[in-house]
Amino acid sequence: MSTDDDGRRRGLARRTARVLLLDAAERLLLFRMAPPSGGAEWLTPGGGVGRGEPLAAAAARELWEETGLRAAPAELGRPVALTGGYADLGWKRGRFEDVFFLHRVDTHEVDTGRMEPYERGTTTGHRWWPVAELATTAERVIPLGLPELLPGLLAGRLPAEPVRLPWHH
Repeated sequence: MSTDDDGRRRGLARRTARVLLLDAAERLLLFRMAPPSGGAEWLTPGGGVGRGEPLAAAAARELWEETGLRAAPAELGRPVALTGGYADLGWKRGRFEDVFFLHRVDTHEVDTGRMEPYERGTTTGHRWWPVAELATTAERVIPLGLPELLPGLLAGRLPAEPVRLPWHH
């Protein structure tokens, strides 16, 4: 796939910039989403990349909107993981790509007051998950492959290229 001027890949139905937000207690922030179609899943903060918006800027914007945490795009560094594939979500269908950045904080009190109305309608909670617990939970956590990815990131081993994680649809 080729790249447009705005950094988005042609042929994508949607590209998202997401953040693996880890605190000093080695916990990952996830949001519990319960879409109207049923089921529930835990997701990282993040969302759609606007036309012409750099990925790190989109990730920083989404982090602010969904958690109340301000981070400069440069603080997020380069992507550490990505996943993608085909999905039919009802409201959009085609090839999707999710790009993940890593950000660490000592602690943070989550403020969801700037979420979009549709996000507030499907977000049923948030939780700081102990990383070890992610490997044993029976709940659906997206992206797939997080339990294998996080220990290296926690140890400070950043990949030279984003790690490709399994697609979740």
